[in-house]
Formats: sequence, C-alpha cells, structure tokens
Amino acid sequence: MAKDLTKEDSNSIAERIKPRKMIYPILIGLGVVAYMLYDQFDAKAFDVIEFTYMSFFWLIIAIILMVFRDLGYMIRIRILTDNKLSWLQAFRVVMLWEFTSAITPSAVGGTSLAILYVHKENISVGRSSAVVMATSFLDELYFILMLPILLIFINLSSLFSVGGQISFTNEFFLFAVIGYSVKLAYMMILSYGLFKNPRGLKWLILWIFKLPLIRRWRYGAHKAGTDIIESSKELKSKPFSFWIKAFAATFFSWTSRYWVVNAMFLSFFIGKDQFLLFARQLVMWIMMLISPTPGGSGFTEYVFSEYLGDFLPQVAGVAVVMALLWRLITYYPYLFIGAVIVPRWIKMKFTKK
Repeated sequence: MAKDLTKEDSNSIAERIKPRKMIYPILIGLGVVAYMLYDQFDAKAFDVIEFTYMSFFWLIIAIILMVFRDLGYMIRIRILTDNKLSWLQAFRVVMLWEFTSAITPSAVGGTSLAILYVHKENISVGRSSAVVMATSFLDELYFILMLPILLIFINLSSLFSVGGQISFTNEFFLFAVIGYSVKLAYMMILSYGLFKNPRGLKWLILWIFKLPLIRRWRYGAHKAGTDIIESSKELKSKPFSFWIKAFAATFFSWTSRYWVVNAMFLSFFIGKDQFLLFARQLVMWIMMLISPTPGGSGFTEYVFSEYLGDFLPQVAGVAVVMALLWRLITYYPYLFIGAVIVPRWIKMKFTKK
C-alpha cells in the first residue's frame, strides 16, 4: 500500500486536482444564480439589501466564523495525528482537502485523495488512512447525532414547512430523508469496519465490487478495504479522551460553519428564530449529499434560496442574492486558495531534488 501511494505519478495527481477544474463549479453555480435572478428578479431587492455599519460588522463576523471552521479542522487533524503535523502542515492539508471537495461531487468529496495529502506530510500510510477514516467517522457522527437532538426542540413541520406537508411529495423532506439514510448507513458500516470486523468489511466491499457495473473500480475498492484494516489497528487503541477531544473540534468546526448564515442574515435583516435557521442549515447540508455536481454547485444555490427563503423579505431576487453571497464567503475562497496551493504542493512533494 505504501508503495502505491509514494510512487503515484505526479502527472496523475495534477490531472485529478488541477486548478482549472474550478471553472466548472463556478460556471454551474453562477449559471444557476443568473437563471434564478432572470426568472424572478425584482428591482426592489436592491431597496431591501442595504449596506450599513451593522451590515459590515455582521459580514466580518461571518468571515471570522469561517476562519473558526477551518481552525476547528486544523485542531482536529493535529489531534488525530498526535500533533505530529505543524499548524502550517495542518492548514495545507485542510486547504487541499477543501479544494478537492469543491471540485468533486458532494457525494464523493475530497476523501479519495486525503490519505495522500496527509501521507505526504511525513505521516505513515497506516496513520494517514486512520486520520482520514476518523475524520469521516466524526463528521458523520455530528450529523447523525445533531438532527435528532434538534428535533427535540424544533417541530418537524417547522423544518419542512417550505415544501408543503411532511411527505415524500415534499422535495426537501425527500432529499433530507435520502441524505440522512445514506449517512446513517455509511456511519453504521464504517463503525463496524473500524471497530469490530475490518477484514469482514473488506471482504464485503470486494464482493460488492464483483458486480459487472462497478467491477472497473475493484482495485480502488481493494485499496479502500486495506485502508480500513490499517485504520482499525490505529484507532482501536485510542482512549476515550482522544475521541472526546476530536469530536469537540468537529463540533466547533461544523457549528461555526452553520452560524455563518445566521450572521449573514443579521447583516441586512432583523433576525427571527435563529435556532430554526441553524437547524435548517444542518438539514440543507444533509440534502447536499445527493448533489451530483462539483461542490454541490447549482443544487446548493437552489436549495438555499428555496429552503431558507422564508427567513428573508418576500421580494423576488433577495434569496438568490443572499445565496450568492453565502457561496462567496463559504465556497469560492477554497477554490482560489487551492488554485494557489495545489501547483506549489505538487512541485514540492513530487519533484525530485
């Protein structure tokens, strides 16, 4: 396994994460926004959205929350590597990972190359696999736990009142059920493989990938199974305090990200029911799992404007403008930061000295 990673061709890596791939999600996202603005634009939207000192203050808060989000990720990856990564290395891995997630479909994410990113920072392949598997486990655990907890305090009908009644004819409810079901199934399978029977899970994965339609990816499935076995060896020995600290960093990171929209809305409008707004963002991220586009582009802007639109003034175009502003703060920066870091990282890690 180590041989496969350390000798992976730099041209192949460059092809999979080349910066010009950022063009596609940008075009898709801006194209959907432009269409929605054209379809429902009202000049009164500019009368509603006014920049004031308070607007500037809350937008700065939104940006700071995104910094907190990345800081939480950096803290977590340092915890998972027993602080063997410096802060600079942790920042580099997080930015590379986010860039990969931004240019691949939401259902795929950046985990396929994440092991390589961690490994190239002088972490063993086994530990790198464990770090990536642990981050995936912790992220899914956050979603799996938070939604039922929020439902204790929020009526289910409030979460899905936008799409109509709570039924599978309500597109938002349907998206949420599918997304949560996939996350729950993935969480259960991953937990079983990491902490109970890694070899059994590898056998199951290889058996599934014997099917004709997906047989072409059998080699990748074999590598994934090997990663799970290596990760299991690393993670089983960790004390409970290790998981508490790692999950606390995960909670800090994701919660900071959700509060970004709350800060944005407070920038221009009187806030109403901020806790419900927070809960809907969590549901929205669960919906994004089923998006086939890179970084959820297009689908995310649509869901944002429709699903969170009732928190905004009912003026055509306001929700679309806010969706674009949200993506400018939470998504596009990773594309441009990645475009700067990726070429330098490939040169640094794959060029013989």
